[in-house]
Amino acid sequence: MRRTTLFKQYLQAPEILMIPVAHDPLGARIIERAGFKAVGCAGYANSAALLGAPNVGLLTLADVADAVWRMTDAVDIPVWADGNKGHDEILNVPRTVRLFEKAGAASLMLEDQIPVTWCNLMVGNGVVSRNEFVAKIKAAVGARQDQDFTILARTDAIGVHGLADAMERAALCLEAGADGVFLASPKSLEQLRLIPDLVAAPTIASMSPAGRTPVVSGDQLQGMGYAAMVWPDAFTFAYAKVAANLAAEMMRSGTTAAYHGLMVDADEFDSLVGLPATMKADSHDLDYPADMLAAAA
Repeated sequence: MRRTTLFKQYLQAPEILMIPVAHDPLGARIIERAGFKAVGCAGYANSAALLGAPNVGLLTLADVADAVWRMTDAVDIPVWADGNKGHDEILNVPRTVRLFEKAGAASLMLEDQIPVTWCNLMVGNGVVSRNEFVAKIKAAVGARQDQDFTILARTDAIGVHGLADAMERAALCLEAGADGVFLASPKSLEQLRLIPDLVAAPTIASMSPAGRTPVVSGDQLQGMGYAAMVWPDAFTFAYAKVAANLAAEMMRSGTTAAYHGLMVDADEFDSLVGLPATMKADSHDLDYPADMLAAAA
């Protein structure tokens, strides 16, 4: 079954679809091995991993499409991709959709933030007009080749104009053909609970320890009626914390011994990156040393 079809089925299923965001293909493989049905390739994580920079619109369409391709090539589960604002004006939205489809994404999310992208974890973000946002959603829906390639609409209007305006934007996007909506940054648990009841389509929630939305569990979100949840930065924040502590320990003591218990061993890591399977697949063509082939058996 195509990954686009799988993702669409997961989004429409009674069970909530949990989508951790990975900042690289290795992280995506770890997420897949843990048993998740989908993985995310999104803004803040991509900008941090590819540029070591904040998510303020520095990544190009080519940068993001390549990140999506490398992730879809590394895993078998569907990849949900963040398309920001469609990467420039409305005329560029169809090209964005085509490139993400070619890169193997199963789903694309477009947002209504102002031309300078500010991650919704930051303050001061504004939104474009309703007409402009809806036009981009229409352009995206019309450009997709695979009808199971889901187009999701994200609005940041709650923090700018309030929940009522965000709900109206969501309804207009659904009329334009969006397959689901994400109303970013509900300010309270009450708002978080209201959204699925007021939207006649799959709704997505984002759970970030740095966000403005109350952090709740997947079971709680499923009980509220959400179709999917995204962890946009959990793996990236955890990596940054562990790596910073390890670097400090290496500088202080000149050894990694205190962290050996937190590291996978060489065999587990080789398995994670697919070394045994790669060696088996190529052994009939390449003259590997016998001991290497035995280790891969």
